[in-house]
Amino acid sequence: MNLFKTIKLKKERISVIGLGYVGLPLAVSFAKVVDVIGFDIAKDKVKNYLNGIDVTKEVGNDALKKTTALFTSNEEDLRKAKFHIVAVPTPINKDKTPNLNPVIGASKTLGKNLTKGSIVVYESTVYPGVTEEVCV
Repeated sequence: MNLFKTIKLKKERISVIGLGYVGLPLAVSFAKVVDVIGFDIAKDKVKNYLNGIDVTKEVGNDALKKTTALFTSNEEDLRKAKFHIVAVPTPINKDKTPNLNPVIGASKTLGKNLTKGSIVVYESTVYPGVTEEVCV
């Protein structure tokens, strides 16, 4: 059975790393049909989500209260997923170069918690080559 089918049958989970303006709506939307782990390093943000408070105002408090997504800041929970979507910010420095620290941090955290056969997708906006040169 392929990974898509096992996720659809809820035998495997997906994770969304970074629960901001992109990651939170993604996690909540996916959780309508598959099992989702939503991970963020900001413990206060995760606590708000667990209490049904949408600090991003992207999905609304009602959607957070109804979602089946597991919100966590425990990186070991990422081991429970086989398909990972990295959706962290990529701000621009004063000299107009991209600040890759969030992408690098997310990659290191995820790398320590990947299991064999996992797939990683970068939703963060990066320039060509970053995935191969920096993230892998």
